[in-house]
Amino acid sequence: MQTSDQTRLNQIQDKYPSRLTDKPHRVKRQDPVVYSQWSDNDPLTREQLEFYEKHGYLFLEGFFTAGEIGEWRKELGRLQQHYLTLSSEEVIREPGGDEVRSIFAVHRNNEVFRSTADHPKLKEIVDYLLGGPTYVHQSRINYKPGFTGKEFYWHSDFETWHVEDGMPSMRALSCSIALEDNFIYNGALMVIPGSHKEFIACVGQTPENHYKDSLRRQEYGVPDQMSLTELAHNSSIEMPVGKAGSVLLFDCNLMHGSASNISPYPRSNVFIVYNSLDNRLQAPYSGQAPRPEFIAAREQA
Repeated sequence: MQTSDQTRLNQIQDKYPSRLTDKPHRVKRQDPVVYSQWSDNDPLTREQLEFYEKHGYLFLEGFFTAGEIGEWRKELGRLQQHYLTLSSEEVIREPGGDEVRSIFAVHRNNEVFRSTADHPKLKEIVDYLLGGPTYVHQSRINYKPGFTGKEFYWHSDFETWHVEDGMPSMRALSCSIALEDNFIYNGALMVIPGSHKEFIACVGQTPENHYKDSLRRQEYGVPDQMSLTELAHNSSIEMPVGKAGSVLLFDCNLMHGSASNISPYPRSNVFIVYNSLDNRLQAPYSGQAPRPEFIAAREQA
């Protein structure tokens, strides 16, 4: 637990205060979206870079080969069977059930997915967007089986990473690698383009050890319905979908969520969060103890 002096200092320096009042409010983004200047030798085209800066996400179809996806899908199935009955803090199960929902820290604990996180083609783009060397803040594989895969409510990742992990600035991004074909009807990710330009401060004091419940069903750090409605009305809701091997890159503050999967078709993905080395975690802005390393890495693996 932080001392009261540490907590006060953190809150004085806090650009994005949240969960401190009983009313939600919105704050204009105070950080860049892209941390590099474009040139002809860059890993993205100018159009791709401008799209990411404006909309907060970029969808890259066919980014990985069928061979790579086949290897990762095989390992995904092996891990699912391995943890079917085995208990581990890195394994999150579905709300109200025992099915595996996510397995965290796969970049640390699994050689196959360690190589995925270090993939040179992917890292070149990530480091470019964030303006320098990065490390993996969080990694996991997500299972969303057909018929029973549960939803995940609208949220900005940065709000939680800032409040509960102590991430100072919006200099991180997420990478979702599709291991199966994504359709509009099998619980694919929904995003609100442009929502990364505003920070939605949430209400409710964070309970101790909140992560134990929030990884199954989030109740704190959830934006209010009026703010979500205004964001959607001012923009739209989009669902970037494509074949297995596609990659969705999205800014840490982009509002996103997913519906349940009642289709027969499973949807699984590798999810990797990259943070700039210049944006290392500080003491959590909530004044509480840091979340475990398997959720929020404070050191480079």
